[in-house]
Amino acid sequence: MAEEFLTFTVDTGNGTGDVVIKLRPDLAPGHVERIKELAGEGFYDGVKFHRVIPGFMAQGGCPHGTGTGGSDKPDLKAEFNNEPHVRGVCSMARTSAPHSANSQFFICFDDATFLDRQYTVWGVVQSGMEFIDALPKGEPPRNPGKIVKATVSAA
Repeated sequence: MAEEFLTFTVDTGNGTGDVVIKLRPDLAPGHVERIKELAGEGFYDGVKFHRVIPGFMAQGGCPHGTGTGGSDKPDLKAEFNNEPHVRGVCSMARTSAPHSANSQFFICFDDATFLDRQYTVWGVVQSGMEFIDALPKGEPPRNPGKIVKATVSAA
């Protein structure tokens, strides 16, 4: 029997497929719980990828689409772990304060191991990375890509 795990599925609206992210509660249980909670409430639906830097990462999860906000929930306690920030890894964005992650997250395009043990890794892209690669680039992009629908389910 295959191991069951939870996935965070992001429809980027390009009509070609979804980004499927394996959630890692073994690394960051509090952060995974927050992703599940926000996705279940529809918080991520319609949210833009407001910061997309080629060779680095794509960031989304700000309700304002600017990188200046989060959900109305309390900020999360950091759950820094030893998982490396490499292509496809999903990690929580935060301010310079370690315990300030809330709803914003980023997906690494390439190795960004200089972030290791400073940001909380909570998942890894299982399929659909090409849809992240195809997001409009910029800080912010002129016509930003967005999350049309985000869901969490067992796989």
